[in-house]
Amino acid sequence: MTPSLEEAQRFLGLAKADLAAFELLAANPGIRRAIAFFHAQQAVEKCLKAILFARGVEFHRTHDLLQLAGNIAAAGIALPYQAELLLKLNPFAVELRYDDQTIPLLSDEEASRIATRTLAWAEALVTKAQ
Repeated sequence: MTPSLEEAQRFLGLAKADLAAFELLAANPGIRRAIAFFHAQQAVEKCLKAILFARGVEFHRTHDLLQLAGNIAAAGIALPYQAELLLKLNPFAVELRYDDQTIPLLSDEEASRIATRTLAWAEALVTKAQ
């Protein structure tokens, strides 16, 4: 296995851990939504990076899901949904992580669907790249 595929596998493992953290935190009503959604955002971010690693696409360090999606599109890979959907998770990477506001950008269910769908898609693409 090449180093880039090993890194892709590592990032998928990290994404799975973030998705599990999101699910645990989202189920706890005492946890701020922004904390839970941060982990959903991180799961998606790591999935997108795993795909880029698997395909050998260089990219800049970023938490911006739209930028990563642009890198994926430029590599000729179609997302499993409209890139604009990522706008709902993007603010949880940095902006809302340190804020105590409740901002109804998305529901727990929608965040779960985005992250779960992205993980399944990324796993399939990384497996195919192997």
